[in-house]
Amino acid sequence: MGKGAGCIPSKNRPPPVADDPPTHSAQPPSLPPNAPASEPDAPPRQDTANSSSVPNDAKLKIFIVFYSMYGHVEGLAKRLKRGVDGVEGVEGVLYRVPETLPIEVLNQMRAPPKDDSIPEIAPEDLEAADGFLFGFPTRYGAMASQMKAFFDSTGNLWKGQKLAGKPAGFFVSTGTQGGGQETTAWTAITQLAHHGMLFVPIGYTFGPGMFKMDFIRGGSPYGAGVFAGDGTREPSETELALAEHQGKYMAVVVKRLAKS
Repeated sequence: MGKGAGCIPSKNRPPPVADDPPTHSAQPPSLPPNAPASEPDAPPRQDTANSSSVPNDAKLKIFIVFYSMYGHVEGLAKRLKRGVDGVEGVEGVLYRVPETLPIEVLNQMRAPPKDDSIPEIAPEDLEAADGFLFGFPTRYGAMASQMKAFFDSTGNLWKGQKLAGKPAGFFVSTGTQGGGQETTAWTAITQLAHHGMLFVPIGYTFGPGMFKMDFIRGGSPYGAGVFAGDGTREPSETELALAEHQGKYMAVVVKRLAKS
């Protein structure tokens, strides 16, 4: 496990506890002064990557692609989907990347079974998305090897620049407060740059919840985050609310790009 990232899981993890009251309800980001007050349904879209059109009645798709060993990143992913789905005309789709560790090793690490209702994604599936939210735990301040292995398998998409112009954001999990909430996302930007994708951070659009200093909270201007501690700590309600906000924020960005 990575320094500042790896978790020593507990065999008996307690149920999630909303230890931090939400300081900000997860609302769609405020629009700039010159933007319309509401977002109309997205019109047919010309994909900059493959020039395929989107039918009027089709929802824009944001793929929420993640790796989660102990469930912390998965918890954020599900809340992100709630945020995406809350924006009209946009749908979040959950995918997990393939596991690279053998089951014997996972059992020794006391990793829980994967949720079979969330399918594994193949590299070629990415081309069908209008936007992405990638989630992963940290290993020494960078993404876990399982997620890196998945990005490494997208060479054919890179060769044809099939993902160029598509927006993407990150969400992360770390074991300690200084374990990489920002660097894990920051170092992952290189993957987007080589594909020609657009990095979409959340900045400080979450409002007052980004400035509170009286309780522990994961997340940063780069994206949502959770502190896993020794594996027994579950995401606080504030961390989950930030994830939901990021989902809505990305959905609005995807709709704006689809109209252009």
